[in-house]
Amino acid sequence: MRGSFTSLKRLLLASGVCLLGAAALTYVVDPLQLFRPSRLAFYSDDTRVQNAGLIRSQSFDTAFMGTSLAIHFRQSDIDRALGVRSLKLAMTGSNSRQQAFVLEQAIERGARRVVWAMDDFSFVDAADIETDPYLSVDLYRGTAKGIASYVFSAAMAKESLFALLRSIPPLQQPLARAAPFLPVKFALSEVDDIYALPRNFDIARTYNAEKTLAAFAYITSPVRSRFLGEGYGYEAMVRHFQQDAVGLITRHPDVTFDVYFPPYSILQFVAMRDASPETLKIVTDLTAHIAQRLTQLPNVRLHDFRAIKQVTHDLDNYSDVIHHSPTVDAMVLKWLASGEYRVDPKAPLKSLNELKAQVEAYRAPTP
Repeated sequence: MRGSFTSLKRLLLASGVCLLGAAALTYVVDPLQLFRPSRLAFYSDDTRVQNAGLIRSQSFDTAFMGTSLAIHFRQSDIDRALGVRSLKLAMTGSNSRQQAFVLEQAIERGARRVVWAMDDFSFVDAADIETDPYLSVDLYRGTAKGIASYVFSAAMAKESLFALLRSIPPLQQPLARAAPFLPVKFALSEVDDIYALPRNFDIARTYNAEKTLAAFAYITSPVRSRFLGEGYGYEAMVRHFQQDAVGLITRHPDVTFDVYFPPYSILQFVAMRDASPETLKIVTDLTAHIAQRLTQLPNVRLHDFRAIKQVTHDLDNYSDVIHHSPTVDAMVLKWLASGEYRVDPKAPLKSLNELKAQVEAYRAPTP
């Protein structure tokens, strides 16, 4: 009996030593750079986690936010086009609660300008930020709970060990080349590469009319068309817009917000027109409310890119009915810099009415 108790104590002691050793490794290496910037840092495409470290470790004056429609922008392109020092915080599939929370953290760390790609579907009803299972508010806030979940994470210990091995000069180049193919998340050597397409990416192969029309046929199929309106409810979406977007903007009157409606392809709205007209009404009513409200706020510049016919009707610009190519990314930055499509506060619904007319008149080609 005494021998068994001694073995148990040794096992517990060894387990404790391993646990503390792994925590110490994570603290020292700090793959997220929560505690200190690192010259040997690597980065992850897991933006909901990575953003917590970026906000603490990077120098920036502008935060760039959005969903998957804004995820492929490069910070260097944003900086060059807008004359800023940006931090891209876009998160695929993010809702307005997540976006507003992350932006709040960025503003507290010094962002004086926010560029916000505002998608209507980001305002769908979702979990409160304090109970969100996909985003750790404690990690961003740096609470004891958040720090403990970070340093005692087995996944972070693995990343830290790999980073440590990568810091050994003879292993640096081989492991850097191998990182994208290994089961590690922190594989990107530059912040500019986070969720950005490779510079030699074959744009025409991914973004073309054939794929766009195939996506249109898929979502308008009678079997699937009911999903077009999933999660859309006008009252809930207006409530989240008021709480998340207007609430954040009015709390920070010294921050300039460049909000823009992304240039979806015309087929996004035609799909709703043909297969879910009640959803189209919710979308147009919601964006009318957003436009009227945001143009009243003195620290907001609203831009609407949805009715730019030469872009949104050219289906070669898209990989499906909403996701546009890097070529359009460059156009968006140019439009933001010039203010060419800024919404006039005296006529906040002008571009929306143009879009409505285009949607009504459009006849979709067959794939």
